[in-house]
Amino acid sequence: MITFPVNGSEAAGYLATPSNGSGPGVMVLQEWWGLVPQIKGVCDQLAAEGFTALAPDLYHGEIAEHTEMDKAGELMTSLPPDRAARDMSAAIDYLLGHDACASDKVGIVGFCMGGMLTLMISAIEGDRVGAAAPFYGAPLGEGAPDWSNLTAKVEGHFAGVDDFFPPDAIKALEDELKGLGKDVTFHVYASAGHGFTNEEDPLGNYDAAATATAWGKALTLLRDNL
Repeated sequence: MITFPVNGSEAAGYLATPSNGSGPGVMVLQEWWGLVPQIKGVCDQLAAEGFTALAPDLYHGEIAEHTEMDKAGELMTSLPPDRAARDMSAAIDYLLGHDACASDKVGIVGFCMGGMLTLMISAIEGDRVGAAAPFYGAPLGEGAPDWSNLTAKVEGHFAGVDDFFPPDAIKALEDELKGLGKDVTFHVYASAGHGFTNEEDPLGNYDAAATATAWGKALTLLRDNL
């Protein structure tokens, strides 16, 4: 766990670095459970693949257990959007300034709520983000940001059976972004359910085959664009 400055205050996060000492920087954005061990594990997986990965603690120390879905929903809906944006931007500052970061742009990988935030902060941060891989989460409807500043290459991974982020709405967003000239591809895994890459299986939807495919694509995206 590390801390980094945010507009005169500070925030915390989990940092994992590769065994050779440095690699391209990747920000990992949490599901609605918070900065739980599983998300730290994603950072560790990225470090094992040669990346320097940082997951900011957007809930500032709060987490929800998998048995506490009501609490998770409450934490997500009460997260101040402006504070989250400041924390994510400062996490990018920290990554790009770290000796273990070997890239001049960052990649972003996020899950569920973090998938939505991946796209939003990529639009806000513009060319500081080289690649974005949102998993089963996207800003839909009135929550959409101004997309004009989005320059990252985006490859998203979505569930074909998902009441939170329905595939029809995901397809419509992909079409909208492509229509704006953005480099965006959304992969929909037809039989997979929301949360399909979370090996702790909190929703009963873990899909090892879909995870292997999606994770492989995400690693390729990061390697090719950072």
